[in-house]
Amino acid sequence: MKAAVNTLFLIPGEVGGSETYLIETLRALAGRHPDDHLMLVTNRENDTYFRERFKECPGISFHALPLAASNRYARIIAEQTALPRLLRRLRPDVLWSPGYTMPAWAPCPQVVSVLDMQYRTHPDDLSLLARWTTHALVSMAVRRAQRILAISEFSRDEIVRETRIPGDRIRVTPLGVDPAFGAPVGALRRAEARRRFVGDDAPFLFSVAHSYPHKNLALLVNAFRLIADDIPHRLLIVGKPRRGESALRQAMDAAPEGRVRRVESVSREELIALYQACSGFVFPSLYEGFGLPLLEALASGAPSLATGAGATREVGGDAALYADGRDVRAWSRAMLDLARLPSEERQARVEAGRAQASRFVWSATAELTRAAFGEIAAR
Repeated sequence: MKAAVNTLFLIPGEVGGSETYLIETLRALAGRHPDDHLMLVTNRENDTYFRERFKECPGISFHALPLAASNRYARIIAEQTALPRLLRRLRPDVLWSPGYTMPAWAPCPQVVSVLDMQYRTHPDDLSLLARWTTHALVSMAVRRAQRILAISEFSRDEIVRETRIPGDRIRVTPLGVDPAFGAPVGALRRAEARRRFVGDDAPFLFSVAHSYPHKNLALLVNAFRLIADDIPHRLLIVGKPRRGESALRQAMDAAPEGRVRRVESVSREELIALYQACSGFVFPSLYEGFGLPLLEALASGAPSLATGAGATREVGGDAALYADGRDVRAWSRAMLDLARLPSEERQARVEAGRAQASRFVWSATAELTRAAFGEIAAR
């Protein structure tokens, strides 16, 4: 199979779980189907990034377009014009656009991934112009694509509800988790990560999210403030500033000095060490098309607390704890319970989390994705 992959949306380090989804699915596809040809259409920001990661994969080729995805509107124009022209030359069996949008016309069947409908349910995450543009492009994509990929049953239902397209055109391809998250990193690396990012040897609760409003980080900090006098823990948040940053900063200013720390980014190795070193993972998000950080935390053996919103119950199952993410006192009580878990219950949560996470593997994501390619390429 010859599949072109539209990566024009991706700026490395900026799109969160969408980047992990694309990289891991491509890696699994290349590894499991070495005779396939994956033709990555790249931009100025990600061409070198992809070449470095897949330089050992002979079945992957790279085709750069001279555009910067940081200019959103230039990227949209190129996706509608330059990309179809390139596809005429590449002659793929199918085009996969994993980032919500795709060309209105292409000389081959098209598959588009719509990870969630957040822009409809939480419009405050985007500017008014960005909302209008996103809605127009996603609406066009789901109507013109021969197959739509969703990453959870929740997302599939959201797509049907918001776009009114027939559900039989959607295929659910749940995400996976790298086994590296479950491989013990050792006490020394955990201690080093704790001292570097927490600041001392105190126990800590951990959260991973950019500060979009729906990630609900201000409530998380306010809930922690209510219990800070009752526990020795710190709160560590890893994520970049986004449109909810002012509310988060206001909450952090009101928190006890030195008890809440914020880091914009960490390396993959440091992230795994922090998951494994924390006393508990807290995920207050009010909307998730999947919830990859929750899955990574469970795989790492971190007892986890989530809201149950969006797809988080699909991901966490009975292994995670849940509390109302719109009730600061309910969330604070749940955080206190998480921090004070008795050792036997903590170990049971660790084992249950790892068992739950083992159900999600990237090889399954890749096979379901390729099956969707095959359904339409055969036509």
